[in-house]
Amino acid sequence: MMTAEENDLLCRVEGDAPMGQIMRRHWMPACLIEEVAEPDGAPLKVRLLGEDLVVFRDSEGRLGVLDEYCPHRRVSLAFGRNEECGLRCLYHGWKMDVDGNVVEMASEPPESGFAEKVKVKAYPAREWGGFVWTYMGPAETMPEFEPPAFAPTQNANVSIVKIHVGCNWAQILEGQIDSAHSSSLHSSDMKPAKVDAAKAVDTHWLRPSTDKAPRLQVERTSFGFHYAAIRRPIANANVNDYVRVTVYVAPFTALIPPNNEYNVATVLVPTDDENTVFHFIAWNDKDAAWADKDGIDQEAWRKFNGAQPGIDLDRSFNNVRTRANNYQQDRKAMRLGDFTGIKGIPNQDIVMWETMGTIADRTKERLGASDLAVVEFRKLMVDAARQMQDAGVAIGRTTPHVPQNTIRSFEGIVPKSTNWRSFTVPSDQDREKVA
Repeated sequence: MMTAEENDLLCRVEGDAPMGQIMRRHWMPACLIEEVAEPDGAPLKVRLLGEDLVVFRDSEGRLGVLDEYCPHRRVSLAFGRNEECGLRCLYHGWKMDVDGNVVEMASEPPESGFAEKVKVKAYPAREWGGFVWTYMGPAETMPEFEPPAFAPTQNANVSIVKIHVGCNWAQILEGQIDSAHSSSLHSSDMKPAKVDAAKAVDTHWLRPSTDKAPRLQVERTSFGFHYAAIRRPIANANVNDYVRVTVYVAPFTALIPPNNEYNVATVLVPTDDENTVFHFIAWNDKDAAWADKDGIDQEAWRKFNGAQPGIDLDRSFNNVRTRANNYQQDRKAMRLGDFTGIKGIPNQDIVMWETMGTIADRTKERLGASDLAVVEFRKLMVDAARQMQDAGVAIGRTTPHVPQNTIRSFEGIVPKSTNWRSFTVPSDQDREKVA
């Protein structure tokens, strides 16, 4: 059970909140590349850590991440004209470039020199793995951009589901690292079968175990922690274990155990204290040292997860399934055998996350043995928030540092004597192949 003070440390990300300050010391996704693919296209309004921003691609293809509001009279630049290498405010014609410089002031005399005295808040931007990334922390602590675990090289095939979720980031993250819930909540989509490892077919996933109560073992790492969910396999349970190793890469990435077709990851971007952008990612990378999967294209991935824009989501990635329409839960399908009556693995999770409330009250919970990873996450990140508050040190930015693009999750049937702790970080030789 957590105290109210610990719950706030874990959840709050706006302003000077230490958890938000941790996130500001990391490169984080601002939007999908597909949302700002066109030079001189429509500016995109985004909100990160309680801060309103606008993302745009200028005439030369450069990306800008700016304060949404014009420095003149604070009107929204999301309605501005994107033209001739700058974003022009509609109100008085002030024009800003991707670096936040005011390059034109139509309403002011040129000889005043006023434009040189004004600058818009601008954050750096990078493109990689389907995302536009930005860094919102102090310039003096900005690290080099590092390829994420789900896109180890520039040639990685990355398919992304994006959904806006009406709750705090931490309860979503806890869902991503909770291996036990998949055997119940997702039981109609992750089905036990006599297979030698996790398999993906067109309509669902298969796994070689009927065990709904995994034994959990956790180990902290310099990048967060990893843990094993150990289940009895369907075959040869007397000598083998079915092991699924999930990895938490602080502060907002989880690597989910893969299947035979693709690796799986999630990245969470807190919009503010009570809202989050959830990304569910399938990826493969033939250039990576351990690559052996075919992957799945983005449209097929979105269809599989019931998360297609224009069908399951609106064009801004807001879910058409909401609490107001009971998430379109199909009780007839439930009577016919579907466990939840809710289409798509992410949508099943979203019902759980949102119905906890925008910020879950963890002081009222009753946790059990299956919650070991959740407890570890809370302890780790509350401690990290206090360290940020007291010493200005951000988890994941200290040494020893393990490059994200060398970290991976794992699943498989292994002999009972196997040490699972070696599965998530490759050998030095493998790291060289990835770098």
